[in-house]
Amino acid sequence: MFRIFAHRLPERFLAVYRGNSIFYHIAAVVLTYVLVVSGFDWYFFEVTRSPYFYPLTMAAGIGGFFVPVLIPIGMYVVGEIRKNAALIAHGALCAQAVVIAWVVSSFYKALTGRIEPEFLTQTSFVDGSRNFNFGILEHGIFWGWPSSHAATACALAAALIVCYSSNNVVKALAFLLAASVAVGAAVGFHWFSDVLAGIIIGTLAGVVVARAK
Repeated sequence: MFRIFAHRLPERFLAVYRGNSIFYHIAAVVLTYVLVVSGFDWYFFEVTRSPYFYPLTMAAGIGGFFVPVLIPIGMYVVGEIRKNAALIAHGALCAQAVVIAWVVSSFYKALTGRIEPEFLTQTSFVDGSRNFNFGILEHGIFWGWPSSHAATACALAAALIVCYSSNNVVKALAFLLAASVAVGAAVGFHWFSDVLAGIIIGTLAGVVVARAK
């Protein structure tokens, strides 16, 4: 399994930064700057705090962590059982997309050190949306910018959509997964711009990896 997963992994990782791909990283940074400076991040935080969103936030936090890992593994296992080479290959591509999205988002988190919004709260009187601690591991890699939950979920979804472009059921389920994780993160433990940047980076990773068959 590891041999299949590692096939061309460094090359595909570099492809996320090569050529036109770099503009997506720039777009994530620029859009974040606009959302932070304009006050939209803080506005979105204030209007979306509600206990009604707690179940969605918890599902996104837990599911967004495990599902992008379990689905590629499940694809590989089922592919081995059924001797389905295509399913095995697609599972490996999805795994690569998820890992690359996680590494890229974690790298940026380590440098930006953004402080997360108050979790599971209905209100706050202090605007913390502009709090960054630039440097190296000033605020870890678990919280912050960009959202790794959104990045990995969107990487998996994008890879599945590219690999199964003619299967509307798979595409719909993949989109639903990415959307639910992104929304749950945005109304809970991430700023809106964290999630938007995660969507951009994750989708880029999924598309680049899946197209480099």
